[in-house]
Amino acid sequence: MTGRSFTFSHAIARRPAATVVDGLRAVDAGAPDHSSFEQHHADYVDALRSTGAGVEVLSALEAFPDSVFIEDTALCLPEGAVVMRPGAPSRLGEAQAIAPHLVKHYGDIRRIEAPGFIEGGDILVTEREILVGRSARTDRDGIDALRTIVAAWGYSLREVSTPHGVLHFKTDCAVLDEETVLATPRLSATGCFEGYRVIHTAEGEEASANAVRFNDLVLVPDGFPRTAELLVSLGYNLRPVRNTQAAKLDGGMSCLSLRFSPRADLPSEDDRT
Repeated sequence: MTGRSFTFSHAIARRPAATVVDGLRAVDAGAPDHSSFEQHHADYVDALRSTGAGVEVLSALEAFPDSVFIEDTALCLPEGAVVMRPGAPSRLGEAQAIAPHLVKHYGDIRRIEAPGFIEGGDILVTEREILVGRSARTDRDGIDALRTIVAAWGYSLREVSTPHGVLHFKTDCAVLDEETVLATPRLSATGCFEGYRVIHTAEGEEASANAVRFNDLVLVPDGFPRTAELLVSLGYNLRPVRNTQAAKLDGGMSCLSLRFSPRADLPSEDDRT
């Protein structure tokens, strides 16, 4: 199916908890402001909804400060969903909390079991394959477990490397269309995108690499004008979204939602009831 890596009928997001000020971060750039975070999150959800997709916004989970970064909890493909096993111990409960919401859309839900760890932020789905970057949050056992699951649905999975000091593979890249990825020079230098058309972020604007192609929009974090200008010049329809509060917790555009289009011919819980 052409465009399956960026054409979506549904998305799920989760409101930031008041405890988000205690979220994990690689470098302490100050605690995010909860009120501002809520407004930025609402703008993000509005952008998704503007494409005509159905977007469900879940209640905040105060027991889990990082739960707004919902993408790390699951991988949603047309054939089924996979509940992840996050590499940060404090986030394991987030994955359990997402499962009841996935059964509304999917009849086939799999889980990554111990001992492996894997987070959605390390998974890039393209038209031809699934790329998974090993990182501090995703290990080989987790990748091997996911490979077995998605192979049953007809997907090829390729393990790649995440540069040292980069939290997640998708911190440094995003799908833009069937053949194109946006990436930082440091990530593309690893050779992981051989065979793809690669657009590099502007120097000093590496954080703009974590964008989201969602139907006809490319959501990009606001504040990176040279990369934005380049993408517009290449014909992409950009929607800048304020992201300064999520960025304090190493968050970007992709981690704020689960995006998916369940196959219509496969039963969901709604179909079974």
